[in-house]
Amino acid sequence: MLNANASGGVRAPKSRLLTVFGPGLITGASDDDPSGIATYSQAGAQLGYGLAWTMLFSYPLMSVVQEISARIGRTTGRGIAGNMRVYYPDWLLQTIVCLLLIANTINIGADLGAMADALRLIVGGPQLLYVALFAGISVVLEIFLKYSSYVSILKWLTVSLFAYFGTILFVHVPWAEVARGLFIPTLSPDPQFWTTVVAIFGTTISPYLFFWQASQEVEEEKASRRKPLKKAPRRSTHAIKRIRLDTYVGMAFSNLVALAIIITAGATLHVRGITDITSSSQAAEALKPVAGQFASMIFALGIIGTGLLAIPVLAGSAGYALGEARKWPIGLERKPLQAKAFYAAIALATLLGACLDFTPVNPIKALYWSAVVNGVVAVPVMVVMMLMTARRDVMGNAVVPLAMRLVGWAATGIMALAAAVMIFQLFY
Repeated sequence: MLNANASGGVRAPKSRLLTVFGPGLITGASDDDPSGIATYSQAGAQLGYGLAWTMLFSYPLMSVVQEISARIGRTTGRGIAGNMRVYYPDWLLQTIVCLLLIANTINIGADLGAMADALRLIVGGPQLLYVALFAGISVVLEIFLKYSSYVSILKWLTVSLFAYFGTILFVHVPWAEVARGLFIPTLSPDPQFWTTVVAIFGTTISPYLFFWQASQEVEEEKASRRKPLKKAPRRSTHAIKRIRLDTYVGMAFSNLVALAIIITAGATLHVRGITDITSSSQAAEALKPVAGQFASMIFALGIIGTGLLAIPVLAGSAGYALGEARKWPIGLERKPLQAKAFYAAIALATLLGACLDFTPVNPIKALYWSAVVNGVVAVPVMVVMMLMTARRDVMGNAVVPLAMRLVGWAATGIMALAAAVMIFQLFY
C-alpha cells in the first residue's frame, strides 16, 4: 500500500509486508471475530473434530469469493453496493443492504458483549462499562485516525490471533483423530448438525467481508492515486497477483485460526461432555478447569484483540454499503466533515450494537444465530456478485476467468444447499 503524504505526493511503503498484505489480510483476520470464535468453539464442543473438514473444504471457496470481491472493487472503482446501485434494481439493493445492516448490528453487539466478558474474566469489573469503552474506542479510531495509520493498526491487531495457536500448547491433542476429522468428511441427519454447518459457513463466508474487501480495494486505489483496472487494464496483471496473494494468505490465516479453536474446544470441552457453548468468553472460561488459567487468559486476550479488529470492519462495511446505496460521499480516507453521513452510519451501527447489550435481548446468544443469518444472507449477495463478474459493462476487459466463476458459483450453490437443508430440517 502506498500512502499519500501531506503535500499530496506519495511515500514509499514502510515495508514489503505492509505493501503486499492489506485488505485480504485484514478481512481474513476479522473473519475470526468473537462471534466466529463462539461458533467454532460450539462446533468443537458439540462435535469434537467432526467438523474440522469444513475448514479445509471452505478454504478454496472463501478464497475465490473474496478474491472476486476484491477484483470487483479494484476493477470498477466502486464497492459492491455501488455497482448494484448502477446495474441492478433498487429493490434488490435496498433489500440486501437492509439485511446486511441487521446482521452487522447484531454481530457488533455480540462482539462487544463477548469482549466485555473477556476483559471481566481477566480483570473483573462491570461488563456494561467495558461495552461502552470498546464501542467508544472503535468509533473514535475509525472516524478520527488518519486512514494509513488506522489500517496499520488493523494489520498489527491480526497478531492477536496467534493466541489461539498458543492455547493448543496447553492441551492434549489426539492428532490422529484431528487428521480423520480434517480429511474425512462426516455428515449427520441431525438438524443441529446442519445448523452448525451453516453457522460455520456463515462466519467464514460472510456478506460483510465481501463489502469490506471490495471497498478497501477502492480505498487503496484512491490512496495510491491509481485508476480502476477497467480504465487502466495494463495494471491488471500486477494488481491481480497482489490481490490473489493477499487474499489467499489472509484466508489461510483465518482458517488455521478457526481450526485451532475447533481443536482446542474438542480436546478440552467435548471430551468432558461440555457441548453447549453460547459465547466466546464462555469458551475461554470453560478452559480453566481443563487447560489451566494461563490458557484461558490467552484465549480471552485473543477475543479482545480480534474484537477490536472486527468491529471496525463490521461497522465500516455497513457504512460503505449504506453510503453507496444512498450516493453519499464515502471513504475512511476522507475527513469526518467531508463524509458526515458515512461516518454517522459507522457510529450509529456501533452504537446500536452496543445498545443491544443494555437491553433484555441477549446478543451473546444471538451471535451464534447471527452466523446462521449471515450464511443465509450470503446467498443472494453471492449470486449478484457472480453475475457481475461476467458482465463486460461492469468489469470491462477484466472479467473474471470462467474457472474462477465456476468455483464461485459452486460456493454459492453449496451455501444455498446447506441453508436449504437447515431450514427444511428445522421446520419439517
